[in-house]
Amino acid sequence: MIKATGRSLALLVLAAAAFAQTAPPPPSPAQAIRGNFDSSAKRVLEMAKDFPADKYDFRPNKEVRSFGEVIVHICGGFQFAANRGRGENVKWDEFDYQPYKTKALIVALVERQIADANATLKDWSDDRFKETISPWVSVIEHSAEHYGQLVVYYRLNGLIPPESRPKK
Repeated sequence: MIKATGRSLALLVLAAAAFAQTAPPPPSPAQAIRGNFDSSAKRVLEMAKDFPADKYDFRPNKEVRSFGEVIVHICGGFQFAANRGRGENVKWDEFDYQPYKTKALIVALVERQIADANATLKDWSDDRFKETISPWVSVIEHSAEHYGQLVVYYRLNGLIPPESRPKK
């Protein structure tokens, strides 16, 4: 049994108070959504830029999308978020993959869609996130799920995904 003296108890209280003052406050809903969207979108963009162009047509089997098709599919989610976030009554539509057959075109699409979604996110007031976090959470989850799928595409090609590489 540990005996707490008045002095040791006072030190403990002071230490706890000092720690409480230095601990950052939890993020607001707006900060959390914006941060998670940014993180998820950056990882997808990094993969789009990093994956070898000659492997963009790779698919683990004929029933699933190719790497390039998955990236374009994720962009459909970004577009949905931007449009719905602006108040448009839209459905989650697929982009037609045909116009985006090259790595350069796909990377440009990802950059445009992320910029559009980020512009919409920026226009949202912090108070609006207290009312709703839709459509952002579903789009963040969607891109994160496909990020995991793309990690498998990397591994099946003997590649290391950017996030798994040692940091310099």
